[in-house]
Amino acid sequence: MSMCSAAEGLREERSCIAVPQAGAPRAAPGRLGWGRPSSASLRPCPGHTRPELPREAAPISRPRLALPGRAPDSSGGGDAGAAGRAAVPVLLLLLLFIFLLVLVPLVAAAGCPGFKFVLSYKFLTAIMRLVILEDYDQASEWAAKYICNRIIQFKPNQGRYFTLGLPTGNTPLGCYKKLIEYHKNGDLSFKYVKTFNMDEYVGLPRNHPESYHSYMWNNFFKHIDIDPNNAHILDGNAPDLQAECDAFEKKIEEAGGIDLFVGGIGPDGHIAFNEPGSSLSSRTRLKTLAMDTILANAKYFDGDLSKVPTMALTVGVGTVMDAREVRTHLVLVACVFSRLVGIDTGIGSKESFVLQVMILITGAHKAFALYKAIEEGVNHMWTVSAFQQHPRTIFVCDEDATLELRVKTVKYFKGLMHVHNKLVDPLYSMKEN
Repeated sequence: MSMCSAAEGLREERSCIAVPQAGAPRAAPGRLGWGRPSSASLRPCPGHTRPELPREAAPISRPRLALPGRAPDSSGGGDAGAAGRAAVPVLLLLLLFIFLLVLVPLVAAAGCPGFKFVLSYKFLTAIMRLVILEDYDQASEWAAKYICNRIIQFKPNQGRYFTLGLPTGNTPLGCYKKLIEYHKNGDLSFKYVKTFNMDEYVGLPRNHPESYHSYMWNNFFKHIDIDPNNAHILDGNAPDLQAECDAFEKKIEEAGGIDLFVGGIGPDGHIAFNEPGSSLSSRTRLKTLAMDTILANAKYFDGDLSKVPTMALTVGVGTVMDAREVRTHLVLVACVFSRLVGIDTGIGSKESFVLQVMILITGAHKAFALYKAIEEGVNHMWTVSAFQQHPRTIFVCDEDATLELRVKTVKYFKGLMHVHNKLVDPLYSMKEN
């Protein structure tokens, strides 16, 4: 074969590959030159025919992956199952929306003020109050009035007790005297009140004059109409102290939690016997007392340090902090039911949801502890500072206790006294009910 005929054959072969039509647009240039022409610009090579394909081809069957224990599905039902599974979240969201759409107007129509209060911004926002009175007597009276109003507004009855956490020491004595006065006047009853004391010495006989059992019965319980079975005090002589602490926590839980926890603090800022360094999430437990606490308590034991107990059982900071969230959802359900059936049980009132801690602080020797509790951050070395994070904390103090506070802080809270006094004025009475 001559070179001429070979060249002609090569030209013919190239022409069969792609022959651009006249007037067709040229393809964009590629990396190595002009790109490949588009299909619209190609025409069949003369003398070559393209094989005809059948117009209706059978669908291509793709084999399905057979899962273990499941026969392969050849009917195409798997796609329907996947679609059904994808529709489940949408259906659940739709049902939730319908539920809320029906529940909200229903509760509102039932006239439950507690429900409206739960949804309000004020309930969800922490409010810390500092009530500053002129002296110890006024501070004690204000605290007693507040406790009295809370109990009466709660409307306790045989099936629904008001639970009250109580402290010991010198500070609450004035408050207890006023509560006894209200009871003797017929304004207040403790018949449907359950109390839980905060602490008790370990190893001190129950009838010892300095035990907290003796303190509570001599200074408060024997002067009011409380059922002795409803007055709960830790037993420091129990054979198993840890079991005693666990049982105390369980009793609080069975009572529905603490509605109002009243506490006092020491000069080092401890509440109950939660000494500096205690965990802010602690529960009722056995605690070794700090030397400062032992020295402070020596005056009750004739100044003899050898007679002062060195250990005590105490509720934890977490136990007191739990007074913020107990019973809210249960009260809401009870409120709706009671209003719909037309029975007024008192459940669902605004005060049912205001679960509070009230700290009594009086005297110049506790001024620095109040400063740590109000103006500085949360610190486990000053356990009372944890109540900055409680949604409803009331610090009740006298002028002497504010000596370490900034002037601006004192003026600010004194400017709110007209608001704070609405909590105790007017003073409610059970005679009116």
